[in-house]
Amino acid sequence: MSQGKPRDSRKEQQWRRWILQWHKSGLSVRAFCAMHELSQASFYGWRREIKQRDAAAGTFVPVWVVPDVVPEVDPASTSRFEVVLTCGRWLRVAPGFDPATLRQLLAVLEEVPSC
Repeated sequence: MSQGKPRDSRKEQQWRRWILQWHKSGLSVRAFCAMHELSQASFYGWRREIKQRDAAAGTFVPVWVVPDVVPEVDPASTSRFEVVLTCGRWLRVAPGFDPATLRQLLAVLEEVPSC
């Protein structure tokens, strides 16, 4: 383990496999070590060492950068307005809208059963 000697990666990987097998087996450490002819002291030592190494290595979390889902405000459309309907629904109305079409649209939207 960590006694100033260079690490033997093959040995560490073997112990990682044994510890994983033990974990999946549901056996006690004593039974697992007897089955694989391992020293219990070595098993506990390596389990502790691997836990410490993993903790020292840190954890990386994958991050994905995605574009904003909120559309940018167009400075030319600052004169637009929003109509808030029942149940939190809303409608953005741009400049130059046709009032008759807007009235028809609002009537249809208000007919739809609310939440």
